[in-house]
Amino acid sequence: MTDTLTHGVELTEQAKSKVRTLIAAEGRDDLRLRVAVQPGGCSGLIYQLYFDELLEDSDVVKDFDGVEVVVDKMSVPYLDGASIDFEDTIQKQGFTIDNPNAEGSCACGDSFS
Repeated sequence: MTDTLTHGVELTEQAKSKVRTLIAAEGRDDLRLRVAVQPGGCSGLIYQLYFDELLEDSDVVKDFDGVEVVVDKMSVPYLDGASIDFEDTIQKQGFTIDNPNAEGSCACGDSFS
């Protein structure tokens, strides 16, 4: 990829550390964290977070000290300014996305509009 496009997604230190740990557990060095927005859920849009070894020409990549976060071109406007965190408490464990572009979300918290 030769262009210098970037995206506005941020990764907290906790999330970066967890992504590193999960990639190391996979025993691979070709994985990136992909963040996408897809139609679905009760509010209209859902987040997708997964590891991906593929990189499309239209993908936008941002490096966080060796942890690459990939966003497809169509998802970039929906995720501009979003922050990915990782919580590990007695009440909750997992990745969370704080997105200033989300106008509302459903009761389950899995989708947004």
